[in-house]
Amino acid sequence: MEDRKVFMNQHTNLLELEEYMYPLVDVETPNVFRNLFRYDEIPKIAFNDRIVPHHMPDEIWITDTTFRDGQQSRAPYTTEQIVTIFDYLHRLGGPKGKIRQSEFFLYSKKDRDAVYKCMERGYEFPEVTSWIRASKKDFQLVKEIGLKETGVLVSCSDYHIFYKLKMTRREAMEHYLSVIRDCLEIGVRPRCHLEDITRSDIYGFVIPFCVELMKLMEEYKIPIKVRVCDTMGYGVNFPGAVIPRSIPGIIYGLMTHAGVPSSLIEFHGHNDFYKAVNNSTTAWLYGASGVNCSLFGIGERTGNTPLEAMVFEYAQLKGTLDGMDTRVITELAEYYEKEIGYHIPSRTPFVGKNFNVTKAGIHADGMLKNEEIYNIFDTEKFLDRPALVSVSNTSGAAGIAYWINAFYKLPKERQVDKNSQLVCKVKDWVDKEYEEGRVTVLTDEELIERINTICEELHITL
Repeated sequence: MEDRKVFMNQHTNLLELEEYMYPLVDVETPNVFRNLFRYDEIPKIAFNDRIVPHHMPDEIWITDTTFRDGQQSRAPYTTEQIVTIFDYLHRLGGPKGKIRQSEFFLYSKKDRDAVYKCMERGYEFPEVTSWIRASKKDFQLVKEIGLKETGVLVSCSDYHIFYKLKMTRREAMEHYLSVIRDCLEIGVRPRCHLEDITRSDIYGFVIPFCVELMKLMEEYKIPIKVRVCDTMGYGVNFPGAVIPRSIPGIIYGLMTHAGVPSSLIEFHGHNDFYKAVNNSTTAWLYGASGVNCSLFGIGERTGNTPLEAMVFEYAQLKGTLDGMDTRVITELAEYYEKEIGYHIPSRTPFVGKNFNVTKAGIHADGMLKNEEIYNIFDTEKFLDRPALVSVSNTSGAAGIAYWINAFYKLPKERQVDKNSQLVCKVKDWVDKEYEEGRVTVLTDEELIERINTICEELHITL
């Protein structure tokens, strides 16, 4: 056998040995990893302690699927709502365009109208891209609209290849490559959605297929993206876990064995096992430049990776927001609640009604002395959401005054103190509630109603 070449890895500055090529393994019966995925048992996480290195790309970014995967699990947005949300995403991504792309359906007139209107905005970021079926008719639609990139479904597990497509692996690969070639022929960048990758034969199908994609990219001189789709949320981030569940292992394999550069690798996670955010962050750490998200995690079944979560993951990893305007996240949450009628669960991080509300009495006492003790960061600065303390029998006049000033966002010159008439009357009412046997904290709605009544009596406004 010919000696393998030694080359310099420009990222690690270490000499490496050229990897073996991995040919397609065309099997007669599907490999559905029954040792890991017995349907009548909870899926197993197995380990072989093969560790792959961190490989954080020089640049990382977020892409958006709010109008594609996000629309597969809820009533469709109106054209006006799509354009408004797109404007918010542009502002949130900031001048450096950290929200790089947003993908759209093209099938209905409403979807196409929204695409045209978003393109008319003239934003560099997010770039408008599409998601289509693998057909020449749909490719032509992409070209006519003027889009430069489109997603194409290329399911890669034997569950899909054998049971849904009724093909062999070789037939599936040949079909997919012909479809991608059709896309390249009209000059459109394909984004290959490797559906169900965390139940696929990584080295028997995925790597050989991606090697062929890289050959097509070289032939046509058009970038071909690879989207790592953890469709069922089976992916795990644990070092030493076995593939196909290992996100580090998958990303490493695509880069090292298939030669896919980081800038063309994107991770798309689902939250079936509460791992979407961790897996997305892990994909960044091990070499994927892009993570694909939807606003508030709205998507199929348990949803996608929440876009707002990855904004803050980015800041924690990079030490900077790179111009992203996180206050827009609060504006988006309010828009969804008031204009779209979507209810965000109250304990949802960053956007839920109670995400920075302290309710325990002993915690509230600490918050009143210094909010850093029980608040994750300056939520007023980054989200226009001042920290709040729930009012209960332990709050006292100072706690009530704090709640009023924070909830109503009163400027310093209009803030009330614990000796104000309003606060004293509210405290009298609170004390009476608990003297009569109440044990739960007071809700915002109850406090607002009582404060409105007292303000009318005192002829004051907040």
